[in-house]
Amino acid sequence: MRAEPSHPPPDPLAAEQTHLDESRAALTQMRRQTAGLTAQGADRIATEHLKQVLHRRMLSLQDDPTVPLFFGRLDYATDLGAEHDETLYVGRRHITGEAGGEPLVIDWRAGMSLPFYRARPADPMHVRRRRRFGFSSGALTAYEDEDLVGGPAVEGAERGTGSSILQAEIERPRTGPMRDIVSTIQPEQDVIVRAGLDQSVCVQGAPGTGKTAVGLHRAAYLLYAHREQLSRSGVLVVGPNASFLSYIGDVLPALGEIDAGQATVESMLADATELEVRGTEPAARARLKGDARLAEVLRRAVWSHVAPATGTLVLPRGIHQWRVPAYLADEVVAELRERGVRYEAGRTMLAQRLAHQVLLRMEAAGDSPDDRVQAAVARSREVKAYVSGLWPALDPARLVLRLLTDAPFLAEAAAGLLDDDEQRELQGGRPGRTPRSARWTLADVALVDEARDVLMRTPSLGHVVLDEAQDLSPMMLRAVGRRASTGSMTVLGDLAQATTPWSVGSWEESLAHLGQPDAVVTELVEGFRVPGLVIDYAARLLPVIAPTLTPPYSVRRSAGELDLRRSDAPLTATVTAAREQLEQAGTVGVVVADAQVAEVAAALGGAGVAYALLGEGTAEADPEDHADVRRVELVPASLVKGLEFDHVVLLEPARLVAAEADEVTGLRRLYVCLTRAVTTLVVVHAADLPLALAA
Repeated sequence: MRAEPSHPPPDPLAAEQTHLDESRAALTQMRRQTAGLTAQGADRIATEHLKQVLHRRMLSLQDDPTVPLFFGRLDYATDLGAEHDETLYVGRRHITGEAGGEPLVIDWRAGMSLPFYRARPADPMHVRRRRRFGFSSGALTAYEDEDLVGGPAVEGAERGTGSSILQAEIERPRTGPMRDIVSTIQPEQDVIVRAGLDQSVCVQGAPGTGKTAVGLHRAAYLLYAHREQLSRSGVLVVGPNASFLSYIGDVLPALGEIDAGQATVESMLADATELEVRGTEPAARARLKGDARLAEVLRRAVWSHVAPATGTLVLPRGIHQWRVPAYLADEVVAELRERGVRYEAGRTMLAQRLAHQVLLRMEAAGDSPDDRVQAAVARSREVKAYVSGLWPALDPARLVLRLLTDAPFLAEAAAGLLDDDEQRELQGGRPGRTPRSARWTLADVALVDEARDVLMRTPSLGHVVLDEAQDLSPMMLRAVGRRASTGSMTVLGDLAQATTPWSVGSWEESLAHLGQPDAVVTELVEGFRVPGLVIDYAARLLPVIAPTLTPPYSVRRSAGELDLRRSDAPLTATVTAAREQLEQAGTVGVVVADAQVAEVAAALGGAGVAYALLGEGTAEADPEDHADVRRVELVPASLVKGLEFDHVVLLEPARLVAAEADEVTGLRRLYVCLTRAVTTLVVVHAADLPLALAA
C-alpha cells in the first residue's frame, strides 16, 4: 500500500497576507480608474463641479502603505440567521475587486461591519467568528479569533478588551498627530458614532476616554451615511486652538473624508465678522460680555433704531405725486415686526410693502402697473430715503462699538438687565473709535456675531462637532449653535476640565445656549489612553473640581508609571526627567505654567536637549540631537488641553494652580495637565503639592 504524500497545513496568516496584497492592488486600480475619468458636464459650472468631485475621490483613495487596509474579519453564518455564509473584511474604506465587483474590504461604517464592534456571545448578530489582525508598518503580523458561538469565555470579551491585539493597539506609543481608532472602537463608543443625523449628542468624557476621537469618527460616519445631504449643507469641526486642530487634522483624511471644515471659535467668528481679535481684557469683563443677557441687550439695541414715521411718503412719478400717509407706514412696520423677521429682511420687505401701497393708489387712479413698476418704485430714491428714516441700515461692528462706548445708548438697551456697575464694567475697556482701529477681544467679536445674526440669519450647516465645549461662554455657545440651527451637533467636553472664568458649569445650560436642549447626554468614564496609576492620582482632585461626575478608571492592563520628584533645583530635575524619558519610545511633553516657558526653554537649551515649543518652531540645541527634535515638546499649560504624549514631565503643580483666577479653576487646569500622559507621568516640584493631591 503506497503512502499518500503529506502536505503541510495551510498557513492562515499567509492566506490573510495574500488577501491584503490583493486588496492593496485593487485600491491602486480603483485610483488609476478614477484618474482616467474625464470631467465633462452640461456647462462650465457643472464641469468644474465634476472636477472637484473627481479630485476629492482621488484624495479619498490615497494609500498609505504603513496603514493596514483592513483590521478585522467577520464570518457570517446562515445557521445563525445570515442570508449567506460569507467572510467580510472590515477596513477604513470600501475596496472592490475586479471580478464581479465583489468587495475585498467593506467600510467600517457599513451596516455589515456593525457586528465587529457590537457582536457578543449573548448576541452574535449572525456572526460565528470575529477575527482581529495585528500589523506592523502595514504588514500583517498576527491574528486573533473570537468564537461568538460556543467559544470559551474570555475575560473582557463582552467589551472586546479581552483581545491582546486590541490592548497592544491601545497602548501603542504615540508619535505625531492623533490617529484614528477604527480598530479599537468600543460598543458604547460605537453607539455614539452611529447616532443618526437628526440626533444631537453631548459626550461628557473623562480624560483618555476617547471623546474627541469618537466625535471625529461620528463626523466620518455621518459623511458616509448622509453623503449627498452633508455635501450640500456641510460639516464643521470646532476645536479650542490651532495646535489642537493640527493635532487632530489627520484623522478624517485617514478615514477617507476630506470635506469637513475645521475652525477654532476665534477663527470662525473672525471670518464671519471680518474682524481680527487683537485685544485682551480682565476676566470679569470678559465673563460679563459672555453672559447670555447680552443677547437681549443687542436685540434691543438693534431694534431701537426702528422709528415711527414723521411724515408722508411722497413719490413724484410723471405728472402725479403718489402719497402714503405716516399712519399707514407705521402699520406696515408694525406688521413686519410682528412677523419676527430679521432686521435686514424686514428693511428690504418694508421698501416692497411701501411700493405696493403706491401701486394700489396707481390702480385706484386707473393705471395698470405691473411687478416691474413695483420693483422700480421700491428702488426709487424717495422710497429708499423714507425707509432709511424708518428702518435705517446698521453695521453690527459699529453697533457693538457704540454699546461699549456710549453710556446713554447702553443704559437704554440694558435697562432691567444690567445694573449700573455692570454697565460701567462693560464700557471699561474702550476698544477704539472705529471697527477697523478697535482692539477687539474674543468676547467682543462674539457680540458682533450675535448682532450680525439679529440683522441677518446665520447660514446653518448640516452638522457641527464642538470639542472642549465646557470652556465656552454662553455667547460663544450661541455663536456655535447658530451654525447648526437647522442641523445637528456632537458636543464634546469634560466639566472637570473647565478652566475659563466664563464657562457655564452644566451640560443642560450649555445645550440650551447651543439651541440643542433635546441632545442626548452620554458619560464616558472608561479610559483607554491614560494609565491607571495616573488617572487614579488625578481623580483625587474630582471631589473639589467636579463632585457630581463619576470618577474615571482605566481599562488598560498596563498601569503606567507615576513618579513624584521633590527637588530644590526643579529646573535641573525637569531637564533630567526629560532626558530619561527620551530613552523610552514615544513622545515627551514638558508641561509648565505659561509664565515658566522662557526659563524652562533656557534650561532645556542650555543642557543640550532639543525641543519644539508648541505652536512655534523648533529649537535645536545641538545638531547631534536632531533625532529627538520632534520627540520633546515644551507645552504651556494653557495649550495642553486635548493633547496627549507618551511621557509627560509636569513642573510645579502649585504654580499652575496659583496662575489661575481662583483655586478651583487652578485645580481644574492641573487636572488637565496631569491627564495628558499615555505611559509615564513625572511630577517635579519644589513647593508643596496641592492638598488634594498630597492626601
